[in-house]
Amino acid sequence: MSDSSKPVTMEQIAVLAGVSTITVSRALRDSPSVTPATRERIKTLAEAAGYRFNHHARNLRLRRSHMVAVMLEMQPDADRPMTDAYPLQLLGGITQELTSRGYSVLLSALQSPGQSVASSADGVILLGQGANGSAVKSVAAMGLPLVVWGAEHGRSDSVIVGGDNAHGGACAAERFIDMQRSELLFLGDVRHAEIRDRQQGFVKALKKAGIPGVRAHTLTPAAFTFGAGFTAVQAHLAKGGKAPDGLFAASDLLAMGAVRAFTDAGLTVPEAVSVIGYDDSPAAQSFAPPLTSVRQDWHHGGVLLARKVLDLIAGQGAASEIMPTELVIRAT
Repeated sequence: MSDSSKPVTMEQIAVLAGVSTITVSRALRDSPSVTPATRERIKTLAEAAGYRFNHHARNLRLRRSHMVAVMLEMQPDADRPMTDAYPLQLLGGITQELTSRGYSVLLSALQSPGQSVASSADGVILLGQGANGSAVKSVAAMGLPLVVWGAEHGRSDSVIVGGDNAHGGACAAERFIDMQRSELLFLGDVRHAEIRDRQQGFVKALKKAGIPGVRAHTLTPAAFTFGAGFTAVQAHLAKGGKAPDGLFAASDLLAMGAVRAFTDAGLTVPEAVSVIGYDDSPAAQSFAPPLTSVRQDWHHGGVLLARKVLDLIAGQGAASEIMPTELVIRAT
């Protein structure tokens, strides 16, 4: 190391070993989720580099607090309250499973003062991966058993639970094809793995259909809110050009904002333009007109998140799990 006066960190060992920080943490804790050969290689590198493992902290963790930290990547917003179906339904499933197994739940937003408290938990459930996986990297550095609500992407050591986003996107594309829509928009921030999978599933299904003249463009909203959906679509329409006749939004809130923008511009829904949302939230069902949306079972997802983090805490293996999605057709 360049400065021998500074203690060697897990991050530095991870660079030497060519693995993630969480893999180093698991290897040094003799986690069965890391192969014996990889554990031995990481320990050898750590010893050669002079890394000092904090056995005191490890022993404290082994005493078990019987508490799981649930961390929200989303930030509270008046236009996207925490009382919405996401994250409330996920939290319902998580809490139901954990409390029935004798565990308490610590809830905090990412990078809030609660994050330091979360370090005393036996494990962490992270709701949301953040743009380019930033939230996962931040929480994984805590070195605790971790399960994430989101989408599998690239090289990741995290256990993931989420909906089949690519299938959901394909369902939206097939619906537009059946309706003979051809000038299409996708509304969502593809820096987020879940949103990117929805967009890619949507585009691939359109290409697979091979229908001449069908075009799809992507609009990036500033947030996951009604207002952001409205603003993004309003700005797009203000540019002029051919009006869209179909829009697939990465969430129901974005879709509802888009409907308002279309209506304000004199484009009737669904006569002039069809709109499909994602999540099948209660708000989508009561919206006027009722919103067609891709459904995923958040409550069951919460139960799976809790079960998998408890398996990791117990030293058992846990695999990522992707749940089915389906299109619920309503009036848009």
